[in-house]
Amino acid sequence: MIELRNVTYIYNEGAEDEKTALSDVTLSIGEGEFVALVGHNGSGKSTLAKLFNGLIEPKSGTVTVNGMRTTNHKDLFDIRKTVGVVFQNPDNQMVASVIEDDVAFGPENLGLPSAEISERVDWALQSVGMGEHRKGTPFRLSGGQKQRIAIAGVLAIKPRVMVLDESTAMLDPVGREEVMRVITRLNKEEKMTVVMITHFMDEAALADRIIVLKNGRVAGEGGKEIFRNRALIESAGLELPLAARIAAELRECGVELQGEITLPEELADALCR
Repeated sequence: MIELRNVTYIYNEGAEDEKTALSDVTLSIGEGEFVALVGHNGSGKSTLAKLFNGLIEPKSGTVTVNGMRTTNHKDLFDIRKTVGVVFQNPDNQMVASVIEDDVAFGPENLGLPSAEISERVDWALQSVGMGEHRKGTPFRLSGGQKQRIAIAGVLAIKPRVMVLDESTAMLDPVGREEVMRVITRLNKEEKMTVVMITHFMDEAALADRIIVLKNGRVAGEGGKEIFRNRALIESAGLELPLAARIAAELRECGVELQGEITLPEELADALCR
């Protein structure tokens, strides 16, 4: 679905504050995957999110979305229908004072018939568990509820890829859990490709594949086994998920734990065995 080949991106090129955000990055994301992009602040995560749907163009290299180059401007409309992005602050994505109008904004801009817009709004709100709030105002909602509305607004466009750029960073633990439950269900049940950009390693542990960024480069990638490489995770300025950290320290003390452990439930099962 998304392929980057030798991508470099530079902010303020030629100026005194020039900054290279990405250097020669190559990666791919397959259809139906749940991929977590993790890294410390300044590692290039948010720059990747903007490259994925053509909000910015690479300085060098290529970004391809479902066979379309993001530098081909005639394809940008289709690219942005294919890749929907949910940003960190849901208030920045609210455009209407009534929730159902806010969710309808995207489909309306696609020029869809009213009946289809109504169906998509219903489906999107039900998908994020916010159907009963459709006549309310988004500004009275909790942070987690607002972010679910922001996700519904992107869902209503029916993208094939959902990119979440630090979308849980401003939420409390309850709000984060609400959003992660929605995202996991969309990936597993709706078969939507999900790219989660996060520095919360407990969230990354839910993904099928984890890509670690460091100083604008891919430092490593893999499945849950990547959390066994504690040196890699910590060199990128990150911490292991709590369950993985406990498992690593128990193994160092001589406790034999089987399997890859990243979630509390997996740690409990391994300890019981």
